[in-house]
Amino acid sequence: MSDRDSTAVTKAAAALAEAARTGVPCPPVAPLLSAADTDAAYAVQRLNIRQGVAAGRRIVGRKIGLTSPAVQRQLGVDQPDFGALFADMAVAEGDVVPAGRLLQPKVEAEVALVLGSDLPHDQCTVVDVIRAADFALPALEIVDSRVRDWDITIADTIADNASSGLFVLGGQPVPLTGLNLRTVRMTMLRNGEAVSEGTGADCLGSPLNAAAWLASTLAGMGDPLRAGDLVLTGALGPMVTVTPGDAFEARISNLGSVRVAFEAEGENE
Repeated sequence: MSDRDSTAVTKAAAALAEAARTGVPCPPVAPLLSAADTDAAYAVQRLNIRQGVAAGRRIVGRKIGLTSPAVQRQLGVDQPDFGALFADMAVAEGDVVPAGRLLQPKVEAEVALVLGSDLPHDQCTVVDVIRAADFALPALEIVDSRVRDWDITIADTIADNASSGLFVLGGQPVPLTGLNLRTVRMTMLRNGEAVSEGTGADCLGSPLNAAAWLASTLAGMGDPLRAGDLVLTGALGPMVTVTPGDAFEARISNLGSVRVAFEAEGENE
């Protein structure tokens, strides 16, 4: 990486970190990079992840984004992206997310996998994923963007840790034996009203396909998925914008349900 590119990566990382610290979204960082330069965007992501780890944060897994073909077309890409999950991003099922914790939250329902063994091969197959996964859980990913008004390109979202925010896991582990993740059906409710629907097939054909892509990609980068890692495999349906006071529940067939709520404005005043 040239000195000029290195400077751009440092500036972009600093802008995103400052937005996270202050709660004030920043302008898009893609103009500092090349809008199509995913390598530079991942360099920004890695820089802020390293700084997070140095500050005491613990990585517990990875998330996959851009698993919807429609969203890929919108951003002009032909593959998903990924980001890191930290322990401090976990929200207990049924808890209330405090007002102001996130900048511009949206919610999507996903299948989460927890690995019982490593996935070290850069040509990972679905069979490898099935053998490695200890169990699946229903999950809500609360995505967020440090970029003002979600005005993002692929470079922005990758640099911004794949627009990660928080995550919520259901409490009943389900083994993959006899479970067809391609055919699971999801309904997400906001305040009791259905606002997002989809199936496992809407996530790259199956959440297992998404996990195999992630495992292959990370192994090829020398940073493979390990036993104990949590993998959020990608949205099963459209994400939904959060309004303070909202309560969400995702119901995924054969996996169960998961819930989270958001504090209303002024609730603790």
